[in-house]
Amino acid sequence: MPEANTETVATSPEAVAQHLAASRYLADDSLATAIFLAIRLGKPLLLEGAPGVGKTEAAKAIAGLLGRDLVRLQCYEGIDAAHALYEWNYQRQLLAIRHAGEHEIDIYDDRFLIARPLLQVLKAPRQRVLLVDEIDRSDHEFEALLLEFLSDFQISIPERGTIRAEAQPIVILTSNRTRELAEALRRRCVYHWIGYPDAEREAAIIMLRAGEVAEATARAVAAAVRTIRARPLAKPPGIAEAVEWANAATILEKGGSPWPEAFRRAIGVLIKDEEDLSYIATELGRIVEEALA
Repeated sequence: MPEANTETVATSPEAVAQHLAASRYLADDSLATAIFLAIRLGKPLLLEGAPGVGKTEAAKAIAGLLGRDLVRLQCYEGIDAAHALYEWNYQRQLLAIRHAGEHEIDIYDDRFLIARPLLQVLKAPRQRVLLVDEIDRSDHEFEALLLEFLSDFQISIPERGTIRAEAQPIVILTSNRTRELAEALRRRCVYHWIGYPDAEREAAIIMLRAGEVAEATARAVAAAVRTIRARPLAKPPGIAEAVEWANAATILEKGGSPWPEAFRRAIGVLIKDEEDLSYIATELGRIVEEALA
């Protein structure tokens, strides 16, 4: 993937928004500004928002914007340094010792080192973008480790010494806000909250990312989804589910189902929780009819 010059691509928030749109990601002015500032200031970008609003997709689009590979570190409860930084391939080390016999061998050579996401980015900061996905799912100990990494962009390996990034890596963190992050981490980042788009923007996103969905269908889906999200659901549908619903309903309509029925029959690609399905079932017909009106 050819690398883009950050100063050429990120000349202004408007230029960032245009480049992202070319990658099929629609960013509003505030998000484009946050991305622009994070790139130009050399600071991590912290994106918070409900699941499904497009945080991870934004990271993918930023990597595409810069012509870099995206290295994703998916956080979870109990994640530790070995999964984020590096670990040694002990099996290969033992095999190498056996094969070497009486000859000397460096068991801490690069071929025995398994680079995890943080080390991968340190080794090639100009070719890679680091995504720390759902940082709020990790514990405070890992958050402290990450903060130390973001402070110096270096890793100390006892057997090898210190590895430093030759350039400032671009780092994106996402959070669903299931818990509060440390103030020290927030202060280090450019912050942006991503909310659900309004109906007009979501219709534009659906038309951009869906297959052969008509504008009227996209607008109806956006209006219906906006109403559905206002209900007290356990798992409100994200933007990706809205796109899938539009695609699925279009396929059913082309197969012979009339529009209201096509939307109702395709509801399983939008709502993916049994209790939510039961709750919305009584209102779905009215919601769809109002959206199609």
